[in-house]
Amino acid sequence: MDTIQGMKTFAAVATEGSFTGAARRLNMTTKLASKYVGQLEERLGAQLFNRTTRSVVLTDVGRAYLERCKPLLDQFDELEAVVQERQTELSGPIRITAPTGFGSANLVRAIAPFLEANPKVSVDLRLNDRHSSIVEEGFDMAIRIGALRDSSLIARRLSWMRVCVCASPAYLEKHGTPDHPSALSTHNCLINHAHQDPFHWRFKIDGEEVRVPISGHFQADAPRAAAELAAAGIGIAHCPYYSIEPFVDAGKLEILFEDYEALQFGLYAIYPPNRHLTARVRGLIDHLVEVFDNRA
Repeated sequence: MDTIQGMKTFAAVATEGSFTGAARRLNMTTKLASKYVGQLEERLGAQLFNRTTRSVVLTDVGRAYLERCKPLLDQFDELEAVVQERQTELSGPIRITAPTGFGSANLVRAIAPFLEANPKVSVDLRLNDRHSSIVEEGFDMAIRIGALRDSSLIARRLSWMRVCVCASPAYLEKHGTPDHPSALSTHNCLINHAHQDPFHWRFKIDGEEVRVPISGHFQADAPRAAAELAAAGIGIAHCPYYSIEPFVDAGKLEILFEDYEALQFGLYAIYPPNRHLTARVRGLIDHLVEVFDNRA
């Protein structure tokens, strides 16, 4: 048995919490993943997982083994990366986590030409609106929008992103177009819990930042949901521009209060400081900076 392959499979099962997830991640069959882990356990003379029909849980020995084998696997990846960096062609896997709305459209469109130009690179993109742990879940990088919570990670800004107030022409025709942020008190505002302070919208008025209280009968934790409902004529939304851009281009949403906009979110690529940044990951980040037009 290839010991490195067995360790990689074991670590993937521990990260995914299942043989099926690990097999999918490593592009092998579930049967083969189970075989590799079984051979590793036989070689070590120890049980690494407690297996039931519903779960796969690390034993105490397995937890200790994982803690020690992860740094070895990282060093092995770094060793491979040193060789790859001397090659002209990028190759190998990149695991990325990103927010669902941005990742499923804007990020995918940005990655497509990179994959076309580098056919030996494979991308495993996991979309999730919770902040996944990059190190614990084995990601090479993450895409984040807004304030960064973990200062221990290295961040590279890809772009600044406008946050806009918008409504559909049908809503504005029926309820009138507010000419000042203070007029929002008379409108149904779609509340987006992705904002740090969802019940106040921030504007720049007379040179000062002002928090305007809002209310409405719809709440969600994703900007795309608010954008969809605004396009349907239900209310006024406050969303990052990427989530409303298709509706604006189609004439289904109009941007309000452009002269009063106060918020800009940073769009970042982040990665662990203790992990060697491989040529393929660095190449993808450089590509994303170019696509999203980083303005420092």
